[in-house]
Amino acid sequence: MREDDMIYEHLKMVAPGTQLYEGLESILKAKTGGLIVIGDTPEVLELVNGGFYIDAEMHPGSLYELAKMDGAIVLSSDAKRILYANTQLVPDSMIPSFETGTRHKTAERVAKQTGQIVISISQRRNIITIYRGNWKYIIREVSVMLAKANQALSTLEKYRSVFLQSLTNLSALEFEDLVTLTDVTTVLQRSQMVNKIAWEIERYVIQLGSEGRLVRMQLEELMADTKDEGLLVFKDYYMGDDFNEGWDQLEEMDSDDLLNLGLISRALGYGGSMTSLDQAVASRGYRVLAKIPRLPMPVIENLVKTFNDLSTIMDATIEELDDVEGIGEVRAKAIKEGLRRIREQVLVDSHI
Repeated sequence: MREDDMIYEHLKMVAPGTQLYEGLESILKAKTGGLIVIGDTPEVLELVNGGFYIDAEMHPGSLYELAKMDGAIVLSSDAKRILYANTQLVPDSMIPSFETGTRHKTAERVAKQTGQIVISISQRRNIITIYRGNWKYIIREVSVMLAKANQALSTLEKYRSVFLQSLTNLSALEFEDLVTLTDVTTVLQRSQMVNKIAWEIERYVIQLGSEGRLVRMQLEELMADTKDEGLLVFKDYYMGDDFNEGWDQLEEMDSDDLLNLGLISRALGYGGSMTSLDQAVASRGYRVLAKIPRLPMPVIENLVKTFNDLSTIMDATIEELDDVEGIGEVRAKAIKEGLRRIREQVLVDSHI
């Protein structure tokens, strides 16, 4: 799991709807302040000085009452038990900290020294800050997060519309055998942009917890028919030796990299020059064949292996299709009819 993904997994612990969030909210409203460590690793316990050992089940009310004392609270790694209360944490003072308050300095140093999640609740500024290693995150109000999520959903809808139209145009070009590498890289660029916005919304959903149900529903509806399209396009045109390596290169590109079609071209196994982007390319047919109802991927693999590209599959007779492993006469006719219908629909919908 990537570090970024791991952090957002941890944020689920403090999302609205959880007992820990309820306890933190109570402490925040009472303006008592607090310092909470999630994790009972040896590295954390070495820093614990004084206080008292509880080992009791974690309840929001208990957390709130114990936070009234000056010391820190140590929770189990799953945040389901309160282990220590009113304890002093003594991290290495040589660890650099850019925080100003004593509580926040301690929280940052403990997080850096132990690698565990440390939560600091500010008494004066009325904010909740989470630290882990060198990472810092301030929990925003639910209303702010919802506004950001809704704005991102609106952006996703616009990008998705452009992406779907580019897919339709690519399909039309594939049926006419007029595809260039520029067409393919443009579609992949838009696919990745859509995926990145969707992941940004997924992060908001994680942070919103129980308050993010409607946002999640809208996200799932928007992504239902686009989720695997980019992967299938990549599979149709990849020319390198290691498909997974090429796909990983594309997935790891940031927004600036995606603006460079040459980089996407190189991930596909082609050159990155302007002349290479103008070259004609042929689809293997994975994406179009996947649109035919009840046609499993192993059969699609056999079709591509036998005929090599979509154009040849389109020209194949029912008898030739019937000879492919996993395809009988009935399925062969269904494939011919399915491709005919898809072609007609695409040519009507395309804007090329």
